[in-house]
Amino acid sequence: MPSNLPAMPIRDESKKMDVILDISNVTVRFGGVQALDDVSFKVSEGEFLCLIGPNGAGKTTLMRAVTGVINPQSATVRLAGRDISNLPTHKRVRMGLALTHQIVRPFRSMTVLDNVALTAGHRLISRISRAMISGNRSDARKQARKYLSLVGIEDVAKQRVVGQPLGVAKRLEVARALALKPKVLLLDEPLAGLNSVEAARLANTVADINRQGLTVVMIEHNLGEVLRVSQRLVVLDNGRKIADGSPVDVMQDPTVRAAYVGKERRYVAA
Repeated sequence: MPSNLPAMPIRDESKKMDVILDISNVTVRFGGVQALDDVSFKVSEGEFLCLIGPNGAGKTTLMRAVTGVINPQSATVRLAGRDISNLPTHKRVRMGLALTHQIVRPFRSMTVLDNVALTAGHRLISRISRAMISGNRSDARKQARKYLSLVGIEDVAKQRVVGQPLGVAKRLEVARALALKPKVLLLDEPLAGLNSVEAARLANTVADINRQGLTVVMIEHNLGEVLRVSQRLVVLDNGRKIADGSPVDVMQDPTVRAAYVGKERRYVAA
């Protein structure tokens, strides 16, 4: 896969990376329901971290708190050393956070290319209504083609989004997030709904993007792909962090097996 991410050097595995995302003491309550209870962890620059746990563990709620979509009762979020805890979502995005969603919502009346170009143009100027004017359209389209190539769907660039298979829609969602030129790419179940072949291919694409230097935090229920591509796991259960470490170590933890894969099932490293 060609390296199309601007100013993104290949990660040097021997070099100790700085913390790029520092999430501390996140607590969220919805009425009487404790969705998150004092969750903290750090993500190093260039890392590929997967956030896992059973349904209702609080994974998506955590992502929404980090991006400012919901207001937690308490939380401190630092991006590249800067406290962004009190910033609105759009400012967090401009500072370098990009979040994809499990249910993709592209502009269905546009082509695949224009969906990404609109995001790329919006990254350059403040008003979305001006993002596709002629003065910016050429550069935005050029950038959009790079991101479509990176996620492997440049061949459908001129086709309309309507009627595209789910696999293309999922890759388009990633391309749109990349067009924001994030410091950290947050992915919420990008493999959901895909068959095993499509899931493996998209997981490989995300891993390739990470190898080019982009920090990735991914929520995912496809445990097979998570264990195959991730470098580190953070596990939530009932709104609490119950494990944090390498995939092999985490999946051997009895607490994790009981909460996520069942008491009798054991993970055997390949």
